[in-house]
Formats: sequence, C-alpha cells, structure tokens
Amino acid sequence: MKIFKWAVLTVFLVMAAASFNAALADQYSDTVDVFAKSSSVKPFLKNNYGYAVFPTVGKAGFVVGGSYGTGQVYAQGKVTGTAKLVKATIGFQAGGQAFSQLVFFEDKRAYEEFTSGNFEMGADVTAVAITAGVQASAGTSGASAGASAGPATGEQAPARYHKGMVVFIQAKGGLMYEATVGGQKFSFEPKK
Repeated sequence: MKIFKWAVLTVFLVMAAASFNAALADQYSDTVDVFAKSSSVKPFLKNNYGYAVFPTVGKAGFVVGGSYGTGQVYAQGKVTGTAKLVKATIGFQAGGQAFSQLVFFEDKRAYEEFTSGNFEMGADVTAVAITAGVQASAGTSGASAGASAGPATGEQAPARYHKGMVVFIQAKGGLMYEATVGGQKFSFEPKK
C-alpha cells in the first residue's frame, strides 16, 4: 500500500510540475529550434502538413506511473489549437524524467486523425531520440526508440513517417527505467 501511495504522489508531482510550466508563446518556437539542430529532424521541418510540439512532458513512476504535457498544434504554419498528452503505465518502472516531444504530420489525413478529439498512439509507434540519455523505452508504447549521442555528433537514428506521423523526443533531465505497456493519448482543443 505504501508503494502505491508513493507512486500516486510521484505521478501527481510530475503532472503538477508539467502543467505549472507557463504557456509562453516563445517556449514553443524555442523547443522547435532545439529539435531543428538535429539532422534527423530538418527534413521533416521542411516537408510536413503540420506538427504538434510539447515543450515539457513530465514522466514519473514506481510500478504505477504516468506522463503529462501540454502543447500546441500547427497546420500549414499556423496554430490551430492546443493538445494534451497523457500516458498511464503499469509495470516495471522507477524514476522521473522530463522531455520535449515533437510529432510531425505527413499529410492532412494524419493531421485530422490527431486532431479528431481523442487520439492514441498505437503500440507500433516508436520515437526517435535526438539526445543521449533517452532510453530505448522512450517510445509511445514503452517499446524501442532510436537513439544517438546527440545532435552535435551528426549521427542519428533514421526516421520515417509511420501511418502519416513521426515522433521525436529530446531529453531535458531526470532518469527513469521503464518496461511498460500503454500508449500516449492526446486530446485536442481547436483555437477559438
């Protein structure tokens, strides 16, 4: 019972920290600028229908865990709304981590699927890590992800659209070991 209480408290603290981060317009462009330094990301920045950027996603867990982050969604260069990322996990995991995430949409169909209301990344979707220290479990389902020593090395894992989307992760801090099941869920709210 004590483990469960600590797990719930840890998840709550990470989610509170992620949501406490003030939503400044600059944080979105700053986050995209960090990703743009990666040779793996550059082709997707030049050729996409749109993207979703999450400047800070907090992840924590001890047996029971979760992730939370808020972001902006863009289509053809314009902000179209906001999105929330949530992931709950159960399984062998311990620690906490903060990371940024960028999801590119290859075409209008992929963008509309993501912005349809409640979208969940499938278990077959993985993320490409653009910095050292992001574990193979950084993918949306706890599955493997590409990794490199960082943008400065010039050597990155190859990235391709899968079902019209590609996901990039950039570690911000923390350490977490995770071997879990479950995908990221996204909700979308159109710009008013």
